[in-house]
Amino acid sequence: MNSAVKQPPEPPDAPAPAAAAAAAPSAAAYRNLVMATIGFALTFWAWNLIAPMSGDYKDRLGLSSFQQSLLVAVPVLVGSLGRIPVGALTDRYGAKLMFPLVSALTIVPVLLLIPARNSYGAMLAVGFLLGLGGTTFAIGVPLVNSWFPPARRGFALGVFGMGMGGVALSGYFTPRIAKHGDNLPFLVVAGALVVFALLAAVLVSDHPGRKVPTDTLAHRLGDAARLRVTWELSALYAIGFGGIVAFGVYLPTYLKTWYEMSPTEAGTKAAGFALVTVVFRPIGGWLSDRVHPALVTAGALLLAALMAVVQAFEPPLNPTGTIALLAMAAGLGTASGSVFALVSQVTPQAKVGSVTGIVGAMGGLGGFVPPLVMGAIYSAKDSYAIGFMLLSDLALAGCVYAYARMRNLRRGG
Repeated sequence: MNSAVKQPPEPPDAPAPAAAAAAAPSAAAYRNLVMATIGFALTFWAWNLIAPMSGDYKDRLGLSSFQQSLLVAVPVLVGSLGRIPVGALTDRYGAKLMFPLVSALTIVPVLLLIPARNSYGAMLAVGFLLGLGGTTFAIGVPLVNSWFPPARRGFALGVFGMGMGGVALSGYFTPRIAKHGDNLPFLVVAGALVVFALLAAVLVSDHPGRKVPTDTLAHRLGDAARLRVTWELSALYAIGFGGIVAFGVYLPTYLKTWYEMSPTEAGTKAAGFALVTVVFRPIGGWLSDRVHPALVTAGALLLAALMAVVQAFEPPLNPTGTIALLAMAAGLGTASGSVFALVSQVTPQAKVGSVTGIVGAMGGLGGFVPPLVMGAIYSAKDSYAIGFMLLSDLALAGCVYAYARMRNLRRGG
């Protein structure tokens, strides 16, 4: 009996298996990875400048809770949707142009936050422009993907994904810097973006073998949207990264409301949750280089689903609740890393930016439904249990789909 197992074919643009295994990323690959990760973190810090100061704006401008939430949501929503055209533009013009350009343009709304601070309408308008900072995710993924061989892409994309920690950096440092001057956080971030934009113009480089599409932006986005895998990946990323965004937004409120923590203590616990997600994102990518990323995604979402069930029973915070929340963070962070390892395996290189834009947008948008649901359920039932059970159901559905369908996709399929 022939016991040999047929291996799935390599994509047309991939090197032969032996060559791929032997190929080591070049110094240029690591240089671009470092630059992309730093740029991602800085622009995400800029993207999140309003949220840490929203309490001050609420008091200064006499805002309602809804107006405060809208002020925080506008840049996030714009940044999420903006990834779609920015990803397609990166496919066409390359990250060497797009990274310094978007970073430099983000400086404008960062500085406009200073004169706009006394007008709610002006803050909303500037927040809309600030959304530009949230689009760099769709620039970095195709850049990193093009420089690293298939066997190393999962880990490289996971490292790049750690740049999402810029949101946590903003949450921690922005209010502390503001204590030394109301305008100082904006000046510091603008200065950092100036330095990065200049360095990126010199140090970021597109891969020499990058395939440049010649069709129109609308056609490329249409092609990406017609791929079934685009929406499958979007759904998985909306659960993984959307869960991270949702907890980043709502966890301090949950801890203050249910466990009666002080704002400072709740913020510190929430920062710990965010740190775990950042650390486990490259772990998800690293595991995906060794095991099919669909299997990693399924396992990670299963962990998140189980921990959501535990938390639905409203355990005491120490130690059960803390363990459940941190394990949930590990699962969601791992899934976020493995989903983009899956993107690199099943998407043609010339379409990575376009697909990344759509998937990234869905992930960002996926984070803003759960907080609304959690708040509504708590208002109606005086309990968060139903909300956690809904999260468990979604994560379990993603787990089953990733295992049953996505693990059968071939490289380049």
